[in-house]
This record gives sequence, C-alpha cells and structure tokens, in this order.
Amino acid sequence: MNNRIETTKSGLLCANFEKVVDGKHTSLFILQNTQGSELTISNYGARIASLMVPDNAGTLVDIVTGHNSIDEFINSEEPYFGAICGRTGNRISKGKFTLEGKEYTLAINNGPNSLHGGLKGFNSVVWDAEQIDKQTLALTYLSKDGEEGFPGNLSVTVTYTLTDDNSVEIKYEATTDKTTILNLTNHAYFNLSGAGDPTIGDHILKINADYYLPTDDTAIPYGKPEKVQGTPMDFSTPHEIGLNINEKTDQLIWARGYDHTYILNKKDEAEYVQALECYSPKTGIEMVVYTDQPGVQLYTGNWMTGNFVGKNGQRYPAQSAVCFETQHYPDSIHNADYPSIILKPEDKFESKTVFKFSVRH
Repeated sequence: MNNRIETTKSGLLCANFEKVVDGKHTSLFILQNTQGSELTISNYGARIASLMVPDNAGTLVDIVTGHNSIDEFINSEEPYFGAICGRTGNRISKGKFTLEGKEYTLAINNGPNSLHGGLKGFNSVVWDAEQIDKQTLALTYLSKDGEEGFPGNLSVTVTYTLTDDNSVEIKYEATTDKTTILNLTNHAYFNLSGAGDPTIGDHILKINADYYLPTDDTAIPYGKPEKVQGTPMDFSTPHEIGLNINEKTDQLIWARGYDHTYILNKKDEAEYVQALECYSPKTGIEMVVYTDQPGVQLYTGNWMTGNFVGKNGQRYPAQSAVCFETQHYPDSIHNADYPSIILKPEDKFESKTVFKFSVRH
C-alpha cells in the first residue's frame, strides 16, 4: 500500500523518488496521523526524507534536513541524511575486528577507521518496504554473509510508526545465521526551528547522562567514560547547544563541535528511558527522545558545508542540524567493558527508539 499523493506537505514530489537502483524500485512512502503531521520515508537507506510537525502557531514545519529527489540523496555529500546506519553505526578502529578467533577487515572510510557500515552501508541500499497502514511502514533488508566484510546473513526489519501523539517510533529487529556484530541507528539531522534555519546553537538541550566517552582525534573513544560535570560536554541541566561549542578543548576542536557518545543514566543497559529533551525557542517545538539503547551520539552537523541546495532551496551550513543517534558505543568490539554488539544465531536483536514532538507555549 502506497498513498497516491503526488506532492507531500513538505513540498516533495513523489515522482522524484521513483527510480530503479541496483535492480530494485525506490519510492517515497507517506505516513500521516490524525493530528495532520506527516512523515515521509524513502526505502533507499530506509531514510526519513521529511517530518512535518506543528509549531506554536499551529503551522506545520519540516524539521529534518534532506533532498528533493532520490538522485540527490544518492549523490549527496551527506550520505547519512535521515538514514538507517548499519551493520555497525559509528566507528570501528582501523576497520578490523576479531570474532570467535577470526579476524575481519572492513573498508576504511573515515580517517583511519570504518564508519557506519562501510562504503555501502545500510544507508546506501534499497530496502523492501510494506506500508502496513496510514501510520506504519515496515522495511526489511537481508545483508548477505560477507557484505562489506561482515560475517553472517543478517536479516533486518525497521518499522516506523507516526503515532497520534506526534511521536516517531522506530523499532529494530535483526537475526543472523552466523555470529556477527550489529549497531543500528537512525541518522536524522534535526533543526527544530525548521530545516534550513542556519543554526541549532540556540536549541535548548538536556541529556540524561552523567558520563560521556572522550575520543582521540580520529573519534575513537579512549575507553573509559568520563564525568561531564565541570566540562563543556555537560548537558545534565538544560542550556543552549551553542553555549560551549566553541570552547578550545581537544574534544571540541578535533570534532569541530559535538560528536560524542553520552552514556545514558540507567539501572541496566536494556532499560527504556528518556534520553534527552531538546527545544527550539523560535518555533516552540520540543523533542523528547526515549530509547532502550545504552547511549546516544550527539552530533552537531560539524562537517556540513552548505555547498549544495537541499529541500526547497535550503542550504545546510555547519551546525545547522543536530543528530541524536541512539545506539551502542563506538568501537565496542574492541572494548570488553562496553555493552556487547555481538549477535549470535540463537539470539534476536530488538530495540525501540521514540522521538516525541510537542509544543511549548
């Protein structure tokens, strides 16, 4: 079931998302709730293309960055816009890991490391899509044994639901026929003032985390978590994202802003908790994130350039969007103290993250 809508509320033309890629057909799928909000998803990368939610005047605002067509997404200098990242989101040091005594080699595509699943991660493949109803879309992908260097035939399902309380619910499921590693996340780039607004520096952010993972200059964690208290990394009380972003510390200089994993305050690593809340004073739109993942990567769009034109003539300069990637920690396969990303054939991976939107008056 695919809606016969020619133009989305965000101004996207559905025809611009019809294409055959790697022998599979791509489309734009439209979810709408009873509040009039709209979520559009392309099955190329299982990615969020637009998200329209009401601001404090009742006007629908598109709050995610993106492109006008499938061709622009395919050729984008920001290949992760809105996409599912996998098999392993985030970084693996030197692109190598050992599993059950065997060493595996991955593509090096981010400095000396492997990032977001390699050269052709889950963000760059066409998923099979089934629109369950007006508010739910299920996407499935079979990542074959050896794809991008990873072991095992991995079957993945990602289900998006736009609920009537203006939440975007993302459910992840995965099984494998051989022991492998897995770290799935969604990489939507948000601007709660509206995509195309030049900064997220004025957004008020609170993260429920007392610790974060400091990294080296290639964005690989040193290993041990450190307290956020007394550092520019501290969002345990709400304040503007831009307040400390230009502090001259190694962590912020190397990353050009925030690109760090926050360890969520939890009783155990699988507990479902409120991870953070973020708010735009311009629109009144507030976003609350809930997840059962142990961490969230805060990324402030530090490497965006503004060189290309995105949706509706918009440009996206550095720090004009923020990502909240709920996930396991970077380079977990090399850190026995981190929550495990190993998936065995007898196990099933299941996870849920919710982005809930409301208005502060």
